[in-house]
Amino acid sequence: MRRALRTLSFAAAVMAAVPVSAEVLDFEALDGWRDDNHLAALDSFLGTCDLIDQPDWKPICALAADVPKDEASARSFFELFFKPVVVGQPPALFTGYFEPELEGSLTRTGRFRFPIYARPPELREGMVYHSRAAIDGGAIAGRGLEIAWLDDAVDVYFLQVQGSGRIRLTDGSVMRVGYAGKNGHAYRSVGQEMIRRGTHTLDQVSAPEIANYVRTNPGSGKELLETNPSYVFFRKIGTLNPEDGPIGAMGRSITTLRSVAIDPKFTPLGAPVWIEKDGKRPIRSLMVAQDTGGAIKGMQRADIFYGTGAEAGAAAGTVKDPGRMVLLLPIDRAFAMLED
Repeated sequence: MRRALRTLSFAAAVMAAVPVSAEVLDFEALDGWRDDNHLAALDSFLGTCDLIDQPDWKPICALAADVPKDEASARSFFELFFKPVVVGQPPALFTGYFEPELEGSLTRTGRFRFPIYARPPELREGMVYHSRAAIDGGAIAGRGLEIAWLDDAVDVYFLQVQGSGRIRLTDGSVMRVGYAGKNGHAYRSVGQEMIRRGTHTLDQVSAPEIANYVRTNPGSGKELLETNPSYVFFRKIGTLNPEDGPIGAMGRSITTLRSVAIDPKFTPLGAPVWIEKDGKRPIRSLMVAQDTGGAIKGMQRADIFYGTGAEAGAAAGTVKDPGRMVLLLPIDRAFAMLED
């Protein structure tokens, strides 16, 4: 689901095929702005701002590195050098994702029977390769591409949806894996397919419910997963510290509840994003656009990173909430959007 992308300029994003509406706001119009931890947001921004190669971002990033490490200075930094911009028409759609922690083995056993694969060497960018059904049926089995084996086909599927994870091996060691590529087929929502078939209503569909349905209906569940022909390949990641988050689309670790996946056609990677998520557990927080996802499409669309492990998964899996997403853009760029 997560993939490495070159940082796009917002000007290039605006030249996408659909019209873009924009409204410039004052910071006072952001609900809960003064109550957030802006120092934590600044730390997340500093993690990737050097990768934004646009001229108007470079001096801002250089100044960010010298901001005193206190809350008032961090908030002043964002208020001095950015303007809030609403791109598109709210309500937004917010979902959540996480880094799974799974049990696995380096060899196939009676318990661990479901492989995760490395990217096949013949697979080229943009190429349409074997579908999920074909790969699950053994199309690339036995070629030495198996990185590890898991004990649950549902875990394999949701590991692909999340795009990264930690696998605790039988010897007690932990392997971290990250996105290495996909098979070129378009992503299709299994949840939407359940609604189409009439097995579930919109309010019933969630990641935990999908997992429960597939596990309790092995035959039809397997067929349901295969309606999504998209398939993700992985690579071992041996360079991360245990406390670091997984690698996002900008090639750096992402941060719990400070990083979001967005559509880079409309939201520049590396930009601060003010999140006003409503629903059962509201969020008013400044995050950074540091990731992407196959199902994250549109101007008012964001996937919030909830962290690592089962607790994070439980929190992320039920998020499907409205609200408003506000970009923080360099001041000149923000007003240039209105002129455009």
